[in-house]
Amino acid sequence: MFDPEYLFKAQNTAIVVLGDDMTVQRLNPAAESLLDISDRRARGQGVTRVLGDYPGLADVLGKAIEDGQTYTLREMPLRAPLGGASIVVDCTVTQLAEVGDELGLMLELWRVDSLVKLARDSWLSERQSATRSMIRGLAHEIKNPLGGLRGAAQLLDRELPPGELREFTRIITHEADRLTKLVDRMTAPYVQIRRERLNLHEVLQHVFRLVQVEVQGRVTIYRDYDPSLPDIVAERDGLTQVFLNIVKNAAQAIGEKGRITLRTRIGRRQSVGGVLYRQVLRAEVHDDGPGVPAELAEKMFYPLVTGRADGTGLGLSLAQEIVSRHKGRIECESEPGNTTFTVILPLEPCDG
Repeated sequence: MFDPEYLFKAQNTAIVVLGDDMTVQRLNPAAESLLDISDRRARGQGVTRVLGDYPGLADVLGKAIEDGQTYTLREMPLRAPLGGASIVVDCTVTQLAEVGDELGLMLELWRVDSLVKLARDSWLSERQSATRSMIRGLAHEIKNPLGGLRGAAQLLDRELPPGELREFTRIITHEADRLTKLVDRMTAPYVQIRRERLNLHEVLQHVFRLVQVEVQGRVTIYRDYDPSLPDIVAERDGLTQVFLNIVKNAAQAIGEKGRITLRTRIGRRQSVGGVLYRQVLRAEVHDDGPGVPAELAEKMFYPLVTGRADGTGLGLSLAQEIVSRHKGRIECESEPGNTTFTVILPLEPCDG
């Protein structure tokens, strides 16, 4: 026999049922999971308490009650005070004939930020592969003439009498050496580094001590570590460079006074590079600086892209490359006063 209650609960789509007073009447299990709140706890709460106070939602709900039309909100951010999650969904609002004795609404929610991340992961992987090939070719083409330039300057230096002209040849030699080191830094991630079993907190503590010396009290660094983090097999020097680059960038962005927080947590059932992992390590570097400029947000991990006049634009590119070697990724969420770089390192993949 057809059972509407079974059908409601079996839906993979998150469904929220509202009364005409805009209070939550029902959540199906998919909605409970998406919103991180139980049906029992949500019932009777105002819709803004459960879904967050998104400005366009109230207008759409009012129109749906008034004219009975179906409306869809695309990429609606949810910042639910009760559930606490911050996610992005597509939301379709449909009028129900009745909920009890009154007119009601059905909200269908599809999470889209995870789909965007999957697409971005795939695109980023392809982009990084192309970037690696470009850098290898570029490094080869640059280092060969630099070697010849340096050798010619040294020969000329030996032939010239002491004086001002020899100073020019030494400038040429110095600049050739500087450019060679720059190219070496661009290609350094391709050198195989020894992996070992380590605890991520050892790496973060080392970076903490290094940066503490550099900031000399103008930036306060807080540590919020999860002691349950398991050990991983990783490149100690590589991960040290990753977090050193990120934390130093944060300290430079802050300027005269501010705070940085190093936070570690376990993430569960997370997709990285198209693979679903049971657990991942999440290491966050949070700062209260001015944030990443909008024009750099989409390309900050590309080589030679920098927002500082004295920057090389290699730090984040190298960091992303090293983390990619660990099958992980780096994410960034930024707004003025609230920037977080998250390094995600996978543990064991799910079986299915």
